[in-house]
Amino acid sequence: MDVINELRFGRSNDTKHKIYFLKDGEVRSMTLAEFDGKANAVASRLDDLGVGKGDRIGIRSTNCIEWALLDLAVLKLGGVVAGIDVGRFDIGATIDRYGLRWMFVERPTETLPQVLAMETVSEWARVAQESHSFPADAYQPTDICALKFTSGSTGPPKGMEATVAGINDSLTSIQAMFHHSDDDNILVFLRLAQLQQRYWIYSALAFGHDVTITSLDQVMEVAQTVHPSIIMGVPGFFEDVKRNLETTVNQVLEDHAVRQQAIQFVFGGRIRYLWTGSAPASRALLDFYNDCGVPLYQGYGLNETCIVAKNCPSANRIGSVGQVLPNKTVRFNDQGVLIVGSSNPIIRSYSWCSAGDNEKTFLSSGEIITYDLGYLDDDAYLYILGRVDDLIVLSTGRNVLVGPVEDRLRDNPEVHECVLYGHGKPFLTALVSPASEAFDWARIENHIRNTNTTLFPEQQIRGLVISPERFSIENGLLTSQFKPIRKEIYARLEREIGTVYEAAGGKVLWTGAYGQ
Repeated sequence: MDVINELRFGRSNDTKHKIYFLKDGEVRSMTLAEFDGKANAVASRLDDLGVGKGDRIGIRSTNCIEWALLDLAVLKLGGVVAGIDVGRFDIGATIDRYGLRWMFVERPTETLPQVLAMETVSEWARVAQESHSFPADAYQPTDICALKFTSGSTGPPKGMEATVAGINDSLTSIQAMFHHSDDDNILVFLRLAQLQQRYWIYSALAFGHDVTITSLDQVMEVAQTVHPSIIMGVPGFFEDVKRNLETTVNQVLEDHAVRQQAIQFVFGGRIRYLWTGSAPASRALLDFYNDCGVPLYQGYGLNETCIVAKNCPSANRIGSVGQVLPNKTVRFNDQGVLIVGSSNPIIRSYSWCSAGDNEKTFLSSGEIITYDLGYLDDDAYLYILGRVDDLIVLSTGRNVLVGPVEDRLRDNPEVHECVLYGHGKPFLTALVSPASEAFDWARIENHIRNTNTTLFPEQQIRGLVISPERFSIENGLLTSQFKPIRKEIYARLEREIGTVYEAAGGKVLWTGAYGQ
């Protein structure tokens, strides 16, 4: 199905299904037919400004209904949407670097002629357009309709151009797996600047279901109002929910029926399934939800590949990231590194990057090297073991893949987040972000000691640093997808780490930092 051209030329008559959103602190809604009509009105005003096929429009705003209206309006004109993260890009430089015709900004402080306020979209949407004809030439499969950007956590953001055929493949494959339909309401709270989050708005219009737009800080309150059937979230979000329930409901959660009721209650009572990806989910997290009958389906993909594999209702193997989508191929090189191919690649190269970046990622075969280690089991379920970067080589010459060990440490309720350190050192040290200021040092230490009894000697943790500040997006120690930024954590805790190895005197023994 050509979803993108359906959105471009179609006019929704769906008065049953709605798009829900926050406005002035209240949950509001409009039918999909109203939403499409308002997007058409916005498109007509953009058309008056000369926006046409291939023109690039930037949007720098937090999640709001205006974001969604503007995105759909640009698609109706055959344009290209560039989702810009708030606070991460200079407006003037962004307009020049990416060739943006216009840039819509939530709270503009710039006086540049290309910059318009998001509130302008609200004004345009209020004026109904009975009829307005737009250029009739459709998007071609290899045409670009969106710009994507890497997080920039490991250097300047790389810019990518997303193809129509690649987006269509992802949308139709996922619909075939999950059958989003009449009774579904998909709740989206991650940033609409991420292209994949906008997929669920496209899905609502194409396949007929409700969709809700909100933000991370409002997601639980909104869920109580709209009662979603599906929530998309990164593992860090679901970990926080798990931790809060374990704190408030405590040991009663060992009863699966009680746990199911508690999870359903906090999410609005009507969950069909939960979806996670973007970072590895621990086995303990997956079991917490799946064991009590609230499915949490884990998947895998990259900015450069979009969705590669996904567990789903008809094929779910906990611990894997699911079976590979029909439009994708996977293979492994001699080092076990995953290489992904696509029948219709969503990204063919970085369009804006540093010298050498394309050669490191995009192979001459058209495939993408992921730098993730993994394997396929006998039933074609894909397993991701960690990144090549997550391999620590100790001074003893032993290699340790730290991801699985870090997952074990996160199982303790005293641990909010953690990473391991030890490249070139004689042993590993755990750098722990505590779950609260009133953490129990002894419980964390005992948890590590108990974990060590199940690990090979080189995997065992002999040093412990508890961070004086909790890792967060705001202090630059987590990415926007709640992934720890190792090099920043290492730099922030350099003094405490040094204390561990100085105290050890180069020998493998237990030590500590942060006042111990």
